[in-house]
Amino acid sequence: MSMFHARAGLLVAVLTVTGTAMMTSASATGRDRDHAEIQRVLDQAVTGGGGPGVVAELRGARTAPWFGTAGVADMTTGRGRQPGEHFRIGSLTKAFTGTVVLRLAAEGRLTLDDTVARWLPGVVEEYLGADGTKITIRRLLNHTSGLPDAILGQETPRPEEPGSRFIYSKINYTLAGMIVERAAGATLADEIERRIARPLNLAGTYLPGTGEETIRGPHARHYSKLGETGPDAEIHDVTEMDVSWAGAAGGMISTTSDLHLFLSALLGGRLLPPAQQKEMFTTVSTEGSGWVPDTEYGLGVYSQKLPCGVTLWGGGGFIQGSMSYAMGDRQGTHTLVSNLNGDWNDFQETFTALFGARFRPGRTA
Repeated sequence: MSMFHARAGLLVAVLTVTGTAMMTSASATGRDRDHAEIQRVLDQAVTGGGGPGVVAELRGARTAPWFGTAGVADMTTGRGRQPGEHFRIGSLTKAFTGTVVLRLAAEGRLTLDDTVARWLPGVVEEYLGADGTKITIRRLLNHTSGLPDAILGQETPRPEEPGSRFIYSKINYTLAGMIVERAAGATLADEIERRIARPLNLAGTYLPGTGEETIRGPHARHYSKLGETGPDAEIHDVTEMDVSWAGAAGGMISTTSDLHLFLSALLGGRLLPPAQQKEMFTTVSTEGSGWVPDTEYGLGVYSQKLPCGVTLWGGGGFIQGSMSYAMGDRQGTHTLVSNLNGDWNDFQETFTALFGARFRPGRTA
């Protein structure tokens, strides 16, 4: 090899290494800006009494996890929020319930076209004045059953015709959870543990039993204004509370890291066979329902189009003392999970800003 060719080869190698280093540095700088913007949203969420404390954890396929926090976990001691805290996830529970139903369908234990009357004869007739022969399991999971949003056993509005429109309803998933237990011969809590939590090593994820008021493991205190509004509304500590009434619709507890693992596995097709995965992500419009704007609902998960034009997949959860969101791109390669340990913040505004900061077009992966 001539001296000229040797020096030329060395120059190419130096330029390649330098270019790669510059690209890596630029990517790191971009991520730092993204993290700073997310941190700004977190700080703003708790400013002026907007909430006690908030956390956000984001993960990407090629980047290290990032965790941010603002505010406090305990309003009495001033203890800050930390990674690994357990919290009530509210309606994010529906994604777990829907996954279990679809796993049972894949095994031939039930079908999505089975009627409620087949599995729970007389239940919706007695308690809701509906016709269980017209309501399928699929309609329960995508909220087109016509059943009102209420708690089973309480006085409820008249049901509508199944399939007429989207009505977000806790009763749909209460019934789905009851069907799971009939079909599986086990409790929904056990089925979630056996089919999802244990295989994915979700050590902090579980569905509490009836009468279980405490949150296992380290956790932030949960605070609520119990539906009262205004800056002078009294704040109540609702950490110790039996929420078994929420059950299959919203009773679970988890952590940010566990929700990342679950969401990425679900979006990535690692929990369901292809046929059931297709069912999970076949959506109906929520337009005109008064529910979350710019969404379409699947079988326990939904898509949401952000103001920046990006569409994300996952879900949100609201329950006394806790508000959570877990969403990512359709492949599950980039996910963001957040929780606020109070229930009087502007839920949609905060999380729209948070996810917009993470997923806006042109940001660094």
